[in-house]
Amino acid sequence: MRWYDNPAARAWRTTPAPAEVLAFHQSLPGYRPTPLTPVPSLAAELGVGRVLVKDESQRLGLPAFKALGAWWAIHRTLQDHPGPVELVTATDGNHGRAVARRAAMLGLPSHVFIPDVVSDAAIDAIRSEGATVTVVPDSYDAAVAEAASYAVDDRLLIQDSAWPGYEVVPQHIVDGYSTLFREIDVQPDLVVVPMGVGSIAQAAVTHYRSGSSAPALLGVEPATASCVTTSLLAGELVTVPTGKTVMAGLNCGTASTLALPVLRSGLDYSVTVEDDDALRAVDDLHAAGISSGPSGAATLAGLRAARNRLHLTPNSTVILISTEAA
Repeated sequence: MRWYDNPAARAWRTTPAPAEVLAFHQSLPGYRPTPLTPVPSLAAELGVGRVLVKDESQRLGLPAFKALGAWWAIHRTLQDHPGPVELVTATDGNHGRAVARRAAMLGLPSHVFIPDVVSDAAIDAIRSEGATVTVVPDSYDAAVAEAASYAVDDRLLIQDSAWPGYEVVPQHIVDGYSTLFREIDVQPDLVVVPMGVGSIAQAAVTHYRSGSSAPALLGVEPATASCVTTSLLAGELVTVPTGKTVMAGLNCGTASTLALPVLRSGLDYSVTVEDDDALRAVDDLHAAGISSGPSGAATLAGLRAARNRLHLTPNSTVILISTEAA
């Protein structure tokens, strides 16, 4: 387990995501807030008052939260680039499927680049949305590089990670994720989020460091793909090698350049977890009636790993963000 903490995080302040994001999502067919499900057995195990799971297993007809960011970013990007275009992205799975689904809804072609560590089932799901799929025999970072090279002229890159010179669309995606947190109507003491490139964690920090509630925030990532924790500990952006992990949606080697400064300022804690712990968390959430894949259940694994380092009491309310279905 690797660990990072920032005692000054809860005092940091920023500005909120645009208010019109929630209104856009509410206007979509099939929109409804996802459940915030209490799990008393986990509260008892962890010695806290309440554990609530934000269950993103069904979001806008897809099995993950990613449509919130991708669809808002597509909406904003098409405002700036009207006309016939192709939507392009790289993905570990759910983001690419969300981009492909929205492209089909809008009558646009899409092209999705996927690293070869992604499962055949995830690739088939993206193809089922009508996307052209290119499997890259390398890492997620390599797939992002290929997508960026392909996206020229009338091909629009809808990527959920930022780098110097590519930051507008990724910020739209982070803004889109704000709806997830705006739906939460309780005052938590701790919110636990998974981290791939850091974008959903950036959205959490932005939300909770711009309003009246300032809970502690814990980010969780795989031990084999700890780009955010490694960068936070180093005080600068560090690319890490990646291999295989059951937490496929978090298997990223380079943090978003937009996310990292926000996380350095406003994220209280970061922890890494092993595959076995994520799989145990999947089983325990399933037993509680919650469908969660390893990337979503990583938040429970991270809470367990960090429990003795967190300032929680028998009255504390903890929210786990479960980002995907099993």
